[in-house]
Amino acid sequence: MKKLIYLLLLIPSLSFAQDRIPAKGNDVVITPIFHGTLVVDYGDLTVYVDPYGGAARFASQKPADLVLITDIHGDHHNQETLDGLDLSQTTIIAPKEVAEKLPAGKYKAIEILGNGQTTTFMGAKIKAIPMYNLPETEDSRHPKGRGNGYVVEMGGKSFYFSGDTEDIPEMRALKNIDVAFVCMNLPFTMTEEQAASAVSEFKPGIVYPYHFRGSQGFSDVEKFKTLVNQSAPKVDVRLRNWYAEN
Repeated sequence: MKKLIYLLLLIPSLSFAQDRIPAKGNDVVITPIFHGTLVVDYGDLTVYVDPYGGAARFASQKPADLVLITDIHGDHHNQETLDGLDLSQTTIIAPKEVAEKLPAGKYKAIEILGNGQTTTFMGAKIKAIPMYNLPETEDSRHPKGRGNGYVVEMGGKSFYFSGDTEDIPEMRALKNIDVAFVCMNLPFTMTEEQAASAVSEFKPGIVYPYHFRGSQGFSDVEKFKTLVNQSAPKVDVRLRNWYAEN
């Protein structure tokens, strides 16, 4: 039985459970939840990124010390999911337009972070990175300045969460990213080619394609992996099942 479990864990298409990233003092534990939602644990710090899909998905997770929200759309700021969680001792970091929509008195604190701004929380350094569509237009689904991607440094490792974005110069200019979570869902964000091109430029140590379901179906993450492997073979592309119900 143990041998069977071990063999199953070696098959990327079946991988859904936690990944461990070695860091100072403790591993950083990554748990994919759903779509663009994940849990990050490092020592005593538990971070929820864009909680979405219902509170039941978090039943086996530790309570969040910190919630990062990237944008106003319902698969990022999902108030129904937030309301189903006990976040009374939780700090939420969000862009201004999200913070204005959050109900008062339900969280320990709400901190507004704009593009380019930084803060610290329980030893983690958090920087808000622009996320937006190209070309920049007045009717853009994701205008520059409204939402945040985030770079979080903990345990000597740097983690990038793209949010909804295209292959913007700010992403391509990232340096020393150990682990990146990169979206690719049409017509809202990037094609596989755009995402692979950007990743091949900033070269994270590990990249997880996430947030890859759009109105046109699922993006081809195997194609993304092939493209990255061809242009930046040292980048470790990790495919995980972010849509377990599908």
